[in-house]
Amino acid sequence: MENLDNLITITQEALGPDLISAIVRHDELTIETYAGSIVRVLTILRDHPKCLFRILLDVCGVDYPDDSKRFRVVYHLISVELNQRIRVKVAIPDGMEVPTVTGVFNAANWYERETFDLYGIVFTDHPDLRRILTDYNFKGHPLRKDFPLTGYLEVSYDAEQRKVVETPVNLPQDFRKFDYLSPWEGALRKSHPLPGDEKASA
Repeated sequence: MENLDNLITITQEALGPDLISAIVRHDELTIETYAGSIVRVLTILRDHPKCLFRILLDVCGVDYPDDSKRFRVVYHLISVELNQRIRVKVAIPDGMEVPTVTGVFNAANWYERETFDLYGIVFTDHPDLRRILTDYNFKGHPLRKDFPLTGYLEVSYDAEQRKVVETPVNLPQDFRKFDYLSPWEGALRKSHPLPGDEKASA
């Protein structure tokens, strides 16, 4: 914990007004910054002699549809020298673009493409911002909370045409909710009784 406290102090001094917040959770520091500051912030975290976060592990998105700033872009970094991890968050409204950090970390190239593909977040000045997991003609962004669970198209092989074809999703029946609970499952969790537990106390 002492090392994390020192890291908080270092980031506060190094990042100055670019730092919105710094919170420790699960023995890992999470800091929040502005979209326009992300390149400078990651450069400092990489090059500062008391940080040395030289490895970008991942860039991902998170969707909070009820927030005015709906999306979070999250950067996960690691410092081998200090044996520390840090998480950097940027909160943006839907439609706002984020500068690419490919000039700071080459690894961000495919990570940002994945985030764009799955959430629709655009990274300005990215050298090759196109889909990476879904088809190029895919409609929508599948990890957005408003994207339907079924998707819009289903893929199958057409023997007559001898090729894979896409057709609109056709559900022969509505979604059904299956209740797999049984009175035997609540005995080990008395603080969370389940339907039927009242029989055990009778």
